[in-house]
Amino acid sequence: MSALRPFHLAMPVNDLNMARSFYCDMLGCKEGRSASHWVDFDFFGHQFVCHLDDSSSNADPLRNAVDGDAVPVPHFGVILLMEDWKALRDRLQAAAVEFVIEPRIRFEGKPGEQATMFFTDPSGNALEFKAFSSDSQIFEK
Repeated sequence: MSALRPFHLAMPVNDLNMARSFYCDMLGCKEGRSASHWVDFDFFGHQFVCHLDDSSSNADPLRNAVDGDAVPVPHFGVILLMEDWKALRDRLQAAAVEFVIEPRIRFEGKPGEQATMFFTDPSGNALEFKAFSSDSQIFEK
């Protein structure tokens, strides 16, 4: 496989100004291009676009059991370096962000051991940020 390339992801939000505040101020993303009904962000090197959808429902997402947690589906996020994951965790905790799944170590002592945390953006989109002690563990069975 060739070198990793940035992904592009577009998600609905119900308030662009709240999305800007959350993704820029809380997560540290830079804003890119925008129009009256969408805005894109540099999401840790990836292109993430929020499209205004004021008709979206706030229905509870599907949840799947993973290592004792009820993981929201769908969700998205980024695999960070461990020190960056810890810094983001600390920033979110200091800002009193409500976690869907509190920061923790999943699969402890097993293949694929990872630091993980889940929270939602202001529109209810579920995000997971994780980190491994080594990238070689990302797909380990």
